[in-house]
Amino acid sequence: MAIKHFLQLSDFTLDEFHYVMERARIIKRRFKEYQPYHPLLDRTLVMIFEKNSTRTRLSFEAGMHQLGGAAIYLNTRDSQLGRGEPVEDAGQVISRMCDIIMIRTFGQDIIERFAAHSRVPVINGLTNEHHPCQVFADVFTYIEHRGSIAGKTVAWIGDANNMLYSWLQAAQIFGFHLNISTPKGYEVDLARLPAEKSHYTLFDNPVDACHQVDLVNTDVWTSMGYEAENQARLDAFKGWIVDADKMARAHPEALFMHCLPAHRGEEVSADVIDGPQSVVWDEAENRLHIQKALLEYLVVGKVIETPN
Repeated sequence: MAIKHFLQLSDFTLDEFHYVMERARIIKRRFKEYQPYHPLLDRTLVMIFEKNSTRTRLSFEAGMHQLGGAAIYLNTRDSQLGRGEPVEDAGQVISRMCDIIMIRTFGQDIIERFAAHSRVPVINGLTNEHHPCQVFADVFTYIEHRGSIAGKTVAWIGDANNMLYSWLQAAQIFGFHLNISTPKGYEVDLARLPAEKSHYTLFDNPVDACHQVDLVNTDVWTSMGYEAENQARLDAFKGWIVDADKMARAHPEALFMHCLPAHRGEEVSADVIDGPQSVVWDEAENRLHIQKALLEYLVVGKVIETPN
């Protein structure tokens, strides 16, 4: 199979997403039933971190081991990338010593340049612009709990960050609608909005954005790299907390998601994130299963299994 990267959601077709989600369902079932499954035996994943992480490192590293392969952790502070080695050179060298690469960094341009010079698939573990693995896992989680997300409505309440822009791509691909409410001064970048407006609506009032939606989603108000703005953001985002009142405006069967880590009492109230509509722990676990299916697909292509 020709080299295929996963740098943003738009890199995959709907058929590819459906295939990987079905593989994730099968791989998750095997994991729960303690059935060994090692399609990536003797294969190596290199994980390059410029931004620290808990869930991204654990899910990729554990996932690669569970698939029979090995995972190598590189922090840019401890490698030549942190000493000024060109990204293009690093892509050439690292990709000759492994089978797949995951990068968690700041600018999307960095991962795009790396992938352009890589001989193996590259996965975006997070950039300032996109967080495709997380939103892929979120869509998978919604489908697990409620069935197809096509035709549904999702509310995004909070910062116009990388999660939101990946949700915008997901809305176009999977055919659902996104209600977006961000505070003044932290609005969506209009230049990054899709030309086709049928998949999103902008709301000044976050309460209105939650009206009869099927899923309410938020994230921390101060993402990594913006810590100097923390107090200004806390002031600007007052009123954008996802609380019981906002969830009451949603459909009675609506779910709540948060990619974590969360700050109870800031972007979400404790009674919501720890309440019955919250699926944040399933959402976090599903990073493992979706990424295992993604690793399998990018390294070995489509798997055709014979019935038992």
